[in-house]
Amino acid sequence: MSLMNRLGAVRENVAHEVAQSVRWGFGQALPQLALGAAARRGDLHGRLVAKTVDGAEMPTDLFDEARANGPLQRSKLAFVTASMPTVREILGSPDVHAGVEFQATGALGSVADWAFAKAPTGPLTPPSLLVIEPPEHTRYRKLVTRVFTVRAVERLRARTEEIANGLLDEIAANADRPVDLVESYCARLPVTVIAEILGVPEEDRATVLDFGTAAAPSLDLGLGWRRFRAVDNALLAFDQWLADHLEAVRRNPGGDLLSQLVAARDDEGNGLDERELKATAGLVLAAGFETTVNLLSNGIRLLHDHPEQLGLLRNDPDRWPQAVEEVLRFDPPVLLTGRTASTETSIAGRRVPEGAILTALLAGANRDPDVFTDPEVFDVTRENAGDHVSFSAGRHYCLGAALARMEGDVGLRTIFDRFPDLQLLDGAERRSTRILRGWENLPAALKA
Repeated sequence: MSLMNRLGAVRENVAHEVAQSVRWGFGQALPQLALGAAARRGDLHGRLVAKTVDGAEMPTDLFDEARANGPLQRSKLAFVTASMPTVREILGSPDVHAGVEFQATGALGSVADWAFAKAPTGPLTPPSLLVIEPPEHTRYRKLVTRVFTVRAVERLRARTEEIANGLLDEIAANADRPVDLVESYCARLPVTVIAEILGVPEEDRATVLDFGTAAAPSLDLGLGWRRFRAVDNALLAFDQWLADHLEAVRRNPGGDLLSQLVAARDDEGNGLDERELKATAGLVLAAGFETTVNLLSNGIRLLHDHPEQLGLLRNDPDRWPQAVEEVLRFDPPVLLTGRTASTETSIAGRRVPEGAILTALLAGANRDPDVFTDPEVFDVTRENAGDHVSFSAGRHYCLGAALARMEGDVGLRTIFDRFPDLQLLDGAERRSTRILRGWENLPAALKA
């Protein structure tokens, strides 16, 4: 390498390090300082963030407090709600856009803009479907919706059952020793399904799983420097892997979703550019298994801990889809979501100024006693369990909801049919993420 090339590489590395530091400062450190100070003053939003660190239990007491103070409570940094009607109003409002923005102005704003322009493509960086709005959101979504319709997903059921049974065959072959169900089953089932949908080669699936796991905390606020850097670097590596994979798809297209996305054109003949392709494909790939890992692990834990509910399902297997809805309601894979008011508006009859942040507590709405009788009770026979908002609502309703429901049904039904005496062991740990809720590990003893 020539001297000029080496100097260029050094400058590029320095710029990367500086940009990464600035993104951490503006996106993590400063919000965390503000939220910490708010929590010490008794602010609801600050206490909520403080109480959801390192895999803490569901903060149901704060949900109750939020509802007791009305449908929409204003805290120091955000409007907060755990009311089902208000959560749905926020998620459906045309005056509210996805994502949370912390604005800086002047010279600081210019530095922040420069640093965030260098951010790797992630679930919360445009043009991700999670944070863009119509008309771009509508255009991207149309290109992938057909793959995730209920009818399309049902065609995948037999293959999903085959994958689940194959994984359980591997587990049964080593049933004489404890097994971690998250690693060996809850993670591998959905990543295999989504990898096949997207045409990811088998030899790359472990890499994709590692990327998804490493990047999951990118949804959180308040990451320490080390963790933020690890997440940011994982997203960079994932971005490069996606670029290489998309190039391979262009050379050898198939019948998979990525091949369809590369070739797709809208009514005006326009396709997705490289950044749009990576954002859409990356989100579908990561979101296609990350939340389902949580659904499966949460469901296994709940049914293990409520054997009387599992007994009801064994006596009436037709209730399994309803049981999946109750798992989603009672212990959702996503705790909350953030929105920003695009203009001055009214939510739940209350004035919300332009730029205000709104925190919709999905898990809190799922326990709204005005909607669900005895919401703190896990009940697989609950008739309206499906009225939850675990898949969000409105125009950002989860694209993969039908797929997740089917995988939850197949995954939970199959493991409990195969191992009726499944016993979870001591040592299970929750994921340390704030927004995504699931289990890091579930040690178990299995007997066929």
